[in-house]
Amino acid sequence: MNRTALIIEDDPQLAELIRLQLSDINFKSSICHDGVSGLQEGKNANYGIILLDLMLPGLDGLEICKNLRKDGINTPIIMLTSKSEEIDKVIGLESGADDYMTKPFSVRELQARVKAVLRRTGSPDTNLHTKKDLLSFTDLIIDTDKRTAFKNNERVDLTQKEFELLTILASSPGKSFSRQDLLNLVWGYEFEGLEHTVNSHINRIRAKIENEMAKPNYVLTTWGYGYRFNENI
Repeated sequence: MNRTALIIEDDPQLAELIRLQLSDINFKSSICHDGVSGLQEGKNANYGIILLDLMLPGLDGLEICKNLRKDGINTPIIMLTSKSEEIDKVIGLESGADDYMTKPFSVRELQARVKAVLRRTGSPDTNLHTKKDLLSFTDLIIDTDKRTAFKNNERVDLTQKEFELLTILASSPGKSFSRQDLLNLVWGYEFEGLEHTVNSHINRIRAKIENEMAKPNYVLTTWGYGYRFNENI
């Protein structure tokens, strides 16, 4: 499988969030912030998938998509846009895109769409499960594909957001995420200013997986910054 992605998105923050989300399913990404350079990069390099914003400076996503298909480039394309009207989706798909996502979207939705598009477009390796689909730590096991977690062989009842938070942290042990990073990744990049939401969800996660809330072993606090998953377990 060609695990490379081209992200053509003029919002640097969103482009970086998409890069992080794709890295969790083992994709390496390149980023272009305007339509002209994005089209050129799409023509010159052999990518496994392209994430293409509809509204771009220089050249819009529809024109990029049409040009790539005209030149015989069949790389799977997911169109990204803030527009939600049905006609926009139809136009995007008729221009040659393989799927269409409306902003904002969650990390799990993006990853699921990428996997689905690659299966539909006949990727030589349709088994997109990776070692990160099963995260195992001492007495805690997280199955990111089935969206289940077990502590001491007993299922942990997590909400959707709790599961996504835990999965993001556990997928990168030792890496500190700021509260704003986690807010962006789980609730969407436009959801700003409510970092206490992250704190309350982390507390609920700890109540469900930690032996002692006051002495967490899995989800640790990076003081003055955010949270990280213990890399020493």
